[in-house]
Amino acid sequence: MITLPSLPETIPLFPLKGALLLPRASLPLNIFEPRYIQMIDDALKTDHRMIGMIQPRDVPHDMGNPPLHQIGCAGRLTSFSETADGRYMVSLSGISRFRLIAQNEGFTPYTRGDVDWKSFERDLNGVEKDREFNRPAFLKTLDRYFKTAQLDSDWDNLTDADEELLINSLSILCPFADEERQALLEAVTLQNRRETLVTLMEFAMRPIEDRLGKIQ
Repeated sequence: MITLPSLPETIPLFPLKGALLLPRASLPLNIFEPRYIQMIDDALKTDHRMIGMIQPRDVPHDMGNPPLHQIGCAGRLTSFSETADGRYMVSLSGISRFRLIAQNEGFTPYTRGDVDWKSFERDLNGVEKDREFNRPAFLKTLDRYFKTAQLDSDWDNLTDADEELLINSLSILCPFADEERQALLEAVTLQNRRETLVTLMEFAMRPIEDRLGKIQ
């Protein structure tokens, strides 16, 4: 069992727009850039085998390298394979969110980050419950959203999944904008994430005229 004191103070960072990793969820990655191939090689040599997924912020191009969001999520490398053309196909299993304290440049071709885990101790406490979860109402909203967005769904698996798996999987898989994914990541509790998820689905279902009216 992973405990707060056992987590590393510095981890390699993989800045990737649109990627969302959550505790106890899985994220497959196709690694092809040489610097990130080395990052995988280096991570596999450590005891923790952890990589921090973090989103870049949108900033003007003339500001140089985009700064990173403050909150990310670290995952442990749990599967690895190499393709004939030298790419790595890996899977990260989400361990805990972190707060980025400082970026370390220069010693490796990729960025490493000094991170703080203390705000996210709940991520290490096992499967989280949403005591206010109303499954029939949630699935009704989800059905409407899938039809509006013309998405396919596996209703048997969705209906049977526990609330954490259901909410986190939808947060990762639904086609939300980058900043919306960041909001889902930063939701303090599973209930907060479910409320944010429902809000995003409901907003996506509003007519364009309704959205423009509210902006004006």
